[in-house]
Amino acid sequence: MTDPTNPPAVAPEHHAEVRRLFAQVLEKNTNDAVDLLASYPDDFVEEVVELLSPTQRQSVLGALPPARRQLVLAAASEENRRQWMQNDRFPEETIGRLMDAPLAVFPETTTIAEATGTLRTLVARAFVTYLWVVDEKERFTGVVVMREMLLGRPEQRLADIMIRNPFSFLPEIPVVDAMKAAVTKHFPVYPVCDAEGRLLGTVRGTVLFEAQAFELSAQAGSMVGVEKEERLSTHWGQSLKFRHPWLQLNLLTAFVAAAVVGIFEGTLEKIVLLAVFLPVLAGQSGNTGCQALAVTLRGMTLGELTPAKARALIRKEALLGLCNGVLVGLSAGGGMLVYALLQKNPHAWMLAFITWLAMVGSCVVSGIAGALVPLTLKRLGADPATASSIFLTTATDVVSMGTFLGLATLLI
Repeated sequence: MTDPTNPPAVAPEHHAEVRRLFAQVLEKNTNDAVDLLASYPDDFVEEVVELLSPTQRQSVLGALPPARRQLVLAAASEENRRQWMQNDRFPEETIGRLMDAPLAVFPETTTIAEATGTLRTLVARAFVTYLWVVDEKERFTGVVVMREMLLGRPEQRLADIMIRNPFSFLPEIPVVDAMKAAVTKHFPVYPVCDAEGRLLGTVRGTVLFEAQAFELSAQAGSMVGVEKEERLSTHWGQSLKFRHPWLQLNLLTAFVAAAVVGIFEGTLEKIVLLAVFLPVLAGQSGNTGCQALAVTLRGMTLGELTPAKARALIRKEALLGLCNGVLVGLSAGGGMLVYALLQKNPHAWMLAFITWLAMVGSCVVSGIAGALVPLTLKRLGADPATASSIFLTTATDVVSMGTFLGLATLLI
């Protein structure tokens, strides 16, 4: 029989398989990762989940069927199980979701010699950066760095060498706010405490910035209807499910722009060369709007765009649209003048003026729309980045084409 106090060593092949599966899970979105893990034993899945970053770990655990989740949690150590269940109680995109179980936690009365003895065992299975010190009521009171452990006397208490009242996070703080607070500190690990000062977990600085980097990387795709969950390894059928509804919406909005052009069909028949410049105005105003959209979304993601700054942002984008429209309009108007003269059109100068005026107006509106679209989506409770580009493109196309053709109808 196997001695329970001396369990057999795990075969190297087992560790290699865990690492291989872990690498595959990293390349997949949450649902695909759960499908991949479905055929593996619960203890095997637990080992893979333990290797994941806290954000990915909570996503995968949350996506597992309830019965399977319980079995995977049961296979985890008591320390990990308690931490993972605690993390799940906090909202998405908060520090509480990123916590690891706190290691090297000692009472204030612990001596350096006693702590060193415990650390010899602890560092064999985990990476320890700091010692966390708590009082008799389990409240977080200080941090001990390894340098002080090396320089101190064995009989000294941790309370005598610790850094008192250290910086810590509340678990409810949003990741973006935590990132701003941590950017000037550069600590490798941050403690997380509740309102009463009890140590709930720790967050590594790399995990904190990785979580925000993922949000920024997913932003470009969200603007055109690509879900955050879609990865390079996502099955084409799942990608189709993610993308197709947004393409249908885009088609619907394209019909709106086409309807605007249809209203001025008579003007286009009268002055055919107007059709040549429609893509020019639509493209230029669209780029202006996308620039404003990108800056607005970046400000939202980094937490820089407060409600008080929203109006100032809209005024700034309107001014930039006006300046860019005036300058770009001169080039577009000059192009129209040359083209109209080559076509021997009697209204060449008026068409040049109309092109300039339409470019100015459409760039101003596009800049305002680029800021307003994500602000409006956020106010409605939606993700500001979700398909913002689709809505913005519709607005810029309608305004640029409508203004251009409308002015031509009125002035010629």
